[in-house]
Amino acid sequence: MMFCVKMKPSSFLMLTTLILVVVWFFSSPGAAVAAENGVVPWGSQRSVLEGSNGGNSTSLVLAKDRTHRKDPLEDLKYYTGGWNISNDHYIASVLYTGSTLFLIAAFWFVAFGIFLLLVSMYVCCCRRRRYGYSRFAYALSLILLTVFTIAAIIGSVILYTGQEKFHDSTKSTLDYVLGQADSTVSNLKNVSNYLTAAKKVGVDQVFLPQDVQNNIDKVNNMIVSASDALESATNQNKDDIFRYLDAVRLILIIVAAVMLALAFLGFLLSISGLQFLVYILVVIGWILIAITFILCGIFLVLHNVMGDTCVAMNEWVNNPTAHTALDDIIPCVDPATAQEALSQSEEVTFQMVRLVNGIIANISNVNLPPNARPLYYNQSGPLVPLLCNPYNPDKTDRTCATGEVDLSNATQVWRNYKCQVSSNNICTTVGRLTPGMYDQMSGAVNVSYGLYHYGPFLTNLVDCTFVRETFTTIHKDHCPDLRRYSRWVYIGLAMVSDAVMLSLILWVLYARERRHRKYTKLVDATSAQTSFESK
Repeated sequence: MMFCVKMKPSSFLMLTTLILVVVWFFSSPGAAVAAENGVVPWGSQRSVLEGSNGGNSTSLVLAKDRTHRKDPLEDLKYYTGGWNISNDHYIASVLYTGSTLFLIAAFWFVAFGIFLLLVSMYVCCCRRRRYGYSRFAYALSLILLTVFTIAAIIGSVILYTGQEKFHDSTKSTLDYVLGQADSTVSNLKNVSNYLTAAKKVGVDQVFLPQDVQNNIDKVNNMIVSASDALESATNQNKDDIFRYLDAVRLILIIVAAVMLALAFLGFLLSISGLQFLVYILVVIGWILIAITFILCGIFLVLHNVMGDTCVAMNEWVNNPTAHTALDDIIPCVDPATAQEALSQSEEVTFQMVRLVNGIIANISNVNLPPNARPLYYNQSGPLVPLLCNPYNPDKTDRTCATGEVDLSNATQVWRNYKCQVSSNNICTTVGRLTPGMYDQMSGAVNVSYGLYHYGPFLTNLVDCTFVRETFTTIHKDHCPDLRRYSRWVYIGLAMVSDAVMLSLILWVLYARERRHRKYTKLVDATSAQTSFESK
């Protein structure tokens, strides 16, 4: 049997207001942040190296303190494995940070669903009582409805602005990471191309020693393998990532627009007294609010993941040689491969300059007799300056001697030493370099300069400087925006869901008070008219 209890309007409104305040507190961003397993402060201390060798360890647990969260897969024991997006326990522990909001969504959906069911049963089964009317209840419900509608509008604006900036900052970060990786891959391929070209470069039928050419083949295979691995690691899922990013942006735009329209439309229908349409919006809002709370929880999780990642990058920068889960984002090129490529590029540059200088010193700058063909080609005039070798025989840096020309301008200087030749390749004008020799020497210089130019790049590969610089830039220039705007989205979702949830309840209360007010005025007017007629 259904029991129907009569309650004064003012008492009913005060009780409802108390419930709203409690719900607002437990579902607000501040409560979720302060709750255990919620947003971890960005100032968390960095972790320490694992193992007994301290800084010499090759294994590093990243963001160990920050990721110290309860793991639902381990009976809520604390997770200690650090940042690792490929670890199921890390994923479970960071998902657990959004559990408060997920539970609020479930509680709201079930509790308000039961409330709607009970109200429907009450309306159907209980005899209508006479209406009571309270001016205080009417005014308070209207004021609260206006306040929460404004809060919903503000939350929608924050959500829309935050998602736009979050999308742009995320895309900028991804573009930067992909650009750095693509640049590294391109440079590796350029080094490989220069080494391959060095095998074919010869001056006056003199080529690099055979052992150097064999080493070039070996190093090229290593470089190709390393560049392919790096390219695969960074580009494998980039299309999916950008597609998901655009999908998230679209979902957030739709949520902001729908919740804004819902709050505004509900406000208009409530003050207009269109009770049936208000009830329809209540049912729609009941479902949308649960969805919005879930999205809020998801973005809280995303906010924490990005925070973990930024802290992990900062820690890795200080220990760049350690093997960590960050290798899944941008792996360091194998140090042995990088060192071999660097050594071989230095060797090829040294040998190529040595080859060119040998031709200049032993042929071009020697006044040979005509019977010394093919070494004789009537070379004459000022001596050709030697090419500066940037390396000593032990591959240490070498300072250019007086009179030597640098790799960067050798071809321009040597152009002044070219002669014009006859059909049998004999100089007919003053000069010590035939056009053919000049072209071959220019080719050798270009290869040597190219390899020398990429020397610092290869050096950076050896100690993983390029990855360290990438992560440093991300942590310094991109992480603050990612942190700020993901929080904007989270706060916007929380404000919208809270404000619309409270507005939804107030739609019903205000419509009820408005109906009671209208009925009371009608009864009072009828009573006054009856009293007047009886006199």
